Amino acid sequence: MPNPWTGKGNPYTRAEVLERLHDTLSKGQPIIAAGAGTGISAKFIEKGGADLIIIYNSGRFRMAGHGSTAGLMAYGDANAVAMEIGEYEVLPIVEETPVICGVHATDPRRRMWHWLGKVKDMGFSGVNNFPTHCIIDGKFRQILEETGMSVKKEFEMVALARRMDLFSIVYVDAPEEAKAMAEAGADVIIAHVGTTVGGSVGVVDATMSLPEAAKRTQAIIEAGRSVRDDVLYLSHGGPINTPEDAAYINEHTDAVGFVGASSLERMAVEQSLTELTQQFKSIPVKRKH
Repeated sequence: MPNPWTGKGNPYTRAEVLERLHDTLSKGQPIIAAGAGTGISAKFIEKGGADLIIIYNSGRFRMAGHGSTAGLMAYGDANAVAMEIGEYEVLPIVEETPVICGVHATDPRRRMWHWLGKVKDMGFSGVNNFPTHCIIDGKFRQILEETGMSVKKEFEMVALARRMDLFSIVYVDAPEEAKAMAEAGADVIIAHVGTTVGGSVGVVDATMSLPEAAKRTQAIIEAGRSVRDDVLYLSHGGPINTPEDAAYINEHTDAVGFVGASSLERMAVEQSLTELTQQFKSIPVKRKH
């Protein structure tokens, strides 16, 4: 029986989100998920046909002109910021597209079952593990792992979301993390291959080439598949910055789509505002004598 509350800004069940995604694929179209840090971004991302809109705390920094990596720093309560953007800006404006809430699962101050209940009650249709510690490495990652803020908390959050019938779309950085997320019950796994290159606040040089990103993405996919065969896989970050880049990854891996945050929201604003302002600056004006 159809859910009478589905659509028109109301949340979807996990099964309904998955049905929508598989319907997209059945039409021969890629799955496109997009980050939105403001209501106007969400409004026109939806108009462009995105399949999912994801709310990250980093969206607030990104749309304030800062690098998305600010979302990983102690510049605010990541969970509260994502909830606030959703409640007051994005959820009231989006009509049909499922909206996903970024959850900082390693925050030791949150009772995760309680927080996910709030996320669900707010009207989000699923969760994403951002900020994620999976993209942190080296000594700092070791310290996080040893002091109770391990990536394992993110796997546990996803398992809890599955029990609560919340759709989950998650970032991983390595094959072993893909295995763990598949075991936890993730519905969609995103191969994160680095901070997005380009624009005014993106990194300058890609740490890997597109072929290397494809190889890494496929390794993540194969690791997840060794656990379950019903997970969908998307790509994100690093040198995958344009539609052509995302097409290359789809063509050379088993990924079925792309997740864009900086590459969609920030790049669009930077380019269009710059060009439009330049056009206005070029209009004729009578000289004063």
